[in-house]
Amino acid sequence: MNNFLFAGCDTVELAKKYKTPLYVMSEDYIIDRCAEIRGDFLEKYPRTMAVYASKAFLTKEMARIIKREGLGIDVVSGGELYTAIKVDFPMDKIIFHGNNKTIEELELAIENNVGRIVVDHIEEIQLIEDIAKKHKKKVKILFRISPGLDIQTHKYIQTGQVDSKFGIPLTEETIETAVKKALSMENIELLGFHFHIGSQLLENDTHIKAIRIMIELMKVVKDKFGFITKELNTGGGYGIHYVEGEKRKSLSYFTDSMMKEVEKSCEDYGLERPLIIIEPGRWIVGEAGITLYTIGAIKEIPGIRTYVSVDGGMPDNPRPSLYQAKYDAVVANKVNEEATETVTIAGKCCESGDILIWDLKVPRLERGDILAVLSTGAYNYSMSSNYNRIPRPAVVMLKDGKDRLIVKRESYEDLLRNDI
Repeated sequence: MNNFLFAGCDTVELAKKYKTPLYVMSEDYIIDRCAEIRGDFLEKYPRTMAVYASKAFLTKEMARIIKREGLGIDVVSGGELYTAIKVDFPMDKIIFHGNNKTIEELELAIENNVGRIVVDHIEEIQLIEDIAKKHKKKVKILFRISPGLDIQTHKYIQTGQVDSKFGIPLTEETIETAVKKALSMENIELLGFHFHIGSQLLENDTHIKAIRIMIELMKVVKDKFGFITKELNTGGGYGIHYVEGEKRKSLSYFTDSMMKEVEKSCEDYGLERPLIIIEPGRWIVGEAGITLYTIGAIKEIPGIRTYVSVDGGMPDNPRPSLYQAKYDAVVANKVNEEATETVTIAGKCCESGDILIWDLKVPRLERGDILAVLSTGAYNYSMSSNYNRIPRPAVVMLKDGKDRLIVKRESYEDLLRNDI
C-alpha cells in the first residue's frame, strides 16, 4: 500500500470520508500513555495523583476517556470546567487553575464542589472565601508559586521565571502574607503548593531544581506558621517528539528523579512527604494526533522557493505563527515515494506568517495530494479559531482500527450562529 497508515487506519480513506482539514486522534495511543502513568507513577509511588492538563486537547469524548482511565483533570477556565461537568467527571479529581479566574468561574467551581482551586494571586484568596461563605462550603486550595527558574524553551511557554504573569513570586514577604491570610480564613483549607516551570521540556533538571526550592519553602512555612504541607503539585511540561532531534522521554525519566529528590529533600529538612501531583497534557495527547490537509496551489519561485498551499493553516494550527513551532509531515498518498523536492507548506489565510512547515522534503506533489502533519494532538484543536471566517475542522477518534466522529465539522451557518 502506498498510503500512510495511522493507528491502523488508512489516512487517505479518512480524508475522503470526513473531508479536510481533519484532526485525527488515536485513542489507543492515549490509553497507552495513561497506562504508563498508572504503572510508572501512581502504582509505583504511594500518595500520588495524576491529572490531565486538558488545555492541550479537550472535548466531551476526551474527558470521558480520561474519566475511564481513572486520572484526574486540570482545567483553566469555566468552559473547560463546564465540559468536565457535562460528562459527570468526578469533581474531587478536578483541579482548577487560572491567573485571572472570574467571579462567575469561581462560583461555578465552588457550587459544583471542585476538588482544588489553585490560587494564583493573593487577592484571589478573599474572592474564594467570600463565595465559599455564601455557599456554605469549605474550599481546598493550593498556592501557585513562581520558583524563579529560567528554562530552555520558547519564552512564550516559559511559566516559572520571576517575571511571569503566573503565580505568587517566591519572596519571603509575599509568601508569608499569602499563607497567613489563607490560614486565617474559615471557608478555605490550604493543602499546599503548586509550580509549573514551562512546556515542551526534554530534560528533567529544572523540575529537580524547582522541587528543591519548593521543599525549602515547605520547611519555612512549617517553622513560621506550623503549617504542614499536605500536597505538592509539580505541574507538567514533559516534552514530546515534533521534529528530528526531539524525542518523547518516558514518564519515569521525569518522575523517578523527581520522586527521588522529593524523598531526599524531605528527609534533609525533617518533613513528611506530601501527596505529589503531576499534570501531563501534551505528553498524553501530542503524538496521539495528526492533521490531514488537501494540497491546492503549488507556486514555484525559480531559484528561491516552492510554496505548497493546503486547505487549512493558522486557524487550525496557530503554533508555528505564534511561537515558531516546528512540525514534520508526510504525503499520505505517496508515503513510499522518494522525497526529491524541498517545499514550504503554506496555509490559506491572508497572512504572510501563515506557514506550517518550512523546507519540507517531499516527493513530487500535485493538487489533490493529502498531507499528514504529525504530532498535532496538543494545542491545535484547542487553540483553533475562525480567522478569515474559516470553519473549524472535524475531529475523528481512532480505536482498534475503527474511526468515529467526536466533533462535527463547523458549517458556514455555525459561523453566523451568534451574529445579530
